[in-house]
Amino acid sequence: MNPIDKKLEEIKKRGTVGLMTHVVVGYPNLKMTVEIVKTMAKAGADFVELQIPFSDPLADGPTIMKACEKSLEQGTKVSDAFIVAKKLSREVSVPLLFMAYFNTVFVYGVEKFCTEAKVAGISGLIVPDMPLEEESREHLEGYAKKNGLYLLSVVAPVSTKDRLQKNALVARGFVYCSARQGITGAKKSLDPNLTKYLKTVRRFFKIPVAVGFGISRREQVDVIAAYADVVVVGSAIIDLIHKSDSKKVLTNVEHFVRELCVKK
Repeated sequence: MNPIDKKLEEIKKRGTVGLMTHVVVGYPNLKMTVEIVKTMAKAGADFVELQIPFSDPLADGPTIMKACEKSLEQGTKVSDAFIVAKKLSREVSVPLLFMAYFNTVFVYGVEKFCTEAKVAGISGLIVPDMPLEEESREHLEGYAKKNGLYLLSVVAPVSTKDRLQKNALVARGFVYCSARQGITGAKKSLDPNLTKYLKTVRRFFKIPVAVGFGISRREQVDVIAAYADVVVVGSAIIDLIHKSDSKKVLTNVEHFVRELCVKK
């Protein structure tokens, strides 16, 4: 069984909403990436998304873009992400997922990327700009499946019913829903149409639903917990790392993640 499924079963049994947190590999540096993920796991995160830095992250807002830029300026390479994942998979029990743009995967080599991700202990891939229609040519889903990885479906409020239906047919693990149209980034309020959109997603997908994009506070998690199985918090954590004194990063991250871990 994929570790993602095991974790989803655990979340269901304990009756809480799951939490997926996010880091950019190499931000603020590779050593701290490892320590931050270990801290997140210790504080209660159920999944951790390891974003491989990319120079043109179209779905990401300014916070994550700056973290990617900083990481790349420091020389982070795709191979570093595999090294970080391999080290972490030996030290934490939470499922680790790679988030990457398809250009990164394509340049590295789709088959090689999936094979090495499996070896590094990755459980799933999030490639938000990879449309289903490209599978017959690129074979990302095929190589992921061959290596026991879940390629998560990513949908948005503008996804048509036809698009939801097509994604639902191949979706595994959980479906990743962006809470609003546009780019990532911490927001003070949720989209007023979010609950209606999530109810629509539920009608098409028979697997758990994760919601991300713009979630930054415990109050927002409480609202979303009624409609989702997993909440994803990314930019707010990157913001916290950026604003924290270097000696307090781990303490602040641990406190914030513990605060986000709430019961339904």
